[in-house]
Amino acid sequence: MATDAVTFDPVAVRRYQRSAVTAGAAGLVLCALGWLVTPDQFFRSYLWAYCFFLGIALGSMVLDMLQFQTGGVWGLVIRRILEASMRTLPVLALLFLPIAAGFLIPARGAGAGSAGHPPPAISAIYIWADPAVVEKDHALEFKAHYYLNVPFFLARAAACFAVWLVVMYLVDRSSAALDRPDVGDAEPRHLRMISAAGLVLYGVTVTVMAVDWIMSLEPHWVSSIFGPLIGIGQVLNALSFTVVVLVLASDRPPLSAVVGRPILRDLGGLMLTFVMVWAYMSFSQLLLIWSGNLPSEIPYYLRRTQGGWQAFAVALALFHFALPFLLLLSFDIKRNRQTLLRVAVIVLAMRAVDLYWVIMPAHPGEDGLGYAPFVPSWTDVVAPVGVGGIWLAAFLGQLQRRPLMPTYDPRLAEAVHHE
Repeated sequence: MATDAVTFDPVAVRRYQRSAVTAGAAGLVLCALGWLVTPDQFFRSYLWAYCFFLGIALGSMVLDMLQFQTGGVWGLVIRRILEASMRTLPVLALLFLPIAAGFLIPARGAGAGSAGHPPPAISAIYIWADPAVVEKDHALEFKAHYYLNVPFFLARAAACFAVWLVVMYLVDRSSAALDRPDVGDAEPRHLRMISAAGLVLYGVTVTVMAVDWIMSLEPHWVSSIFGPLIGIGQVLNALSFTVVVLVLASDRPPLSAVVGRPILRDLGGLMLTFVMVWAYMSFSQLLLIWSGNLPSEIPYYLRRTQGGWQAFAVALALFHFALPFLLLLSFDIKRNRQTLLRVAVIVLAMRAVDLYWVIMPAHPGEDGLGYAPFVPSWTDVVAPVGVGGIWLAAFLGQLQRRPLMPTYDPRLAEAVHHE
């Protein structure tokens, strides 16, 4: 079955794009000011905002590959949204440059270090990047020799982006090739092979990314489950965002013909699954670290359960797990567009809160004991506006490139009559 090649209203999309670009540009200008005024807070805020939107793009790529592996009708309906999200990876690679530049530009006002030159600007949050700090810490000195050093960090980041961009290109090109009348009935075996390899590569690279960009903020802390936990969070991030876009666009053809209660039920059930997996992994990490009670591990949760951060922990338990879990158990809620939209918005917001709770407390603090109270900063506002505005404009542009549904996919009739 084929449907008309309908996309969003181009005039409205261009208007939204202009607004997003304007807000993003203004946010990035203010971020540059934040770099000059409070570089440590700027890097923390920018890293948080960047990881949130990168999670949508990478999680969308994972979901796209999963739906090619499983062949579910739910994936057919959201395929174009997922592909538009993952095609923003080149833009996100450019937005990573301020973080990379933080390793190359010396800190303002810092004196010469042990090597005769000032430490990099980003050493305000990545203390292992400061040679003077490393010299005084035997554990960091050992890690710096084999892993935690600036050249190797940047090389790993470049390798991760190279892998993500290649996988994105192969999956997207193969998917586009299927959407033609002469090949629509072909079995996409090559696409399943690409997706299988891509999922394995994602598992490796997201672990490297999680360890390098987030875990190394506290270089003495180690968790073997942290990489998979970040990966599940990215998939949940992408799924929630996709459901929001899908529901908002579901009153317009061709989505209005396929986004019925069964599809919404499937997506709600998938969201429930990932919410439970995230909660299981989060609790497992807490239980193992708390029961082990090791000096190198327990400060991670001590930093996040005092000084106002405990409110974030309670909010995550209630609104990232308990409330979505209870709501998504209901068939009526999962099959209702507006209620599922509200649940998706809650989960998406809590994904941002979770990353904030993980990244922001990870610094020494003024008391010298490694604990800092929650003190919001204006950079926490301008950084997500800057990164998010540019990302959203790129997403809307990509969403217009193809029809909202895979027009010649033979399973489209199944989607329309899916029960």
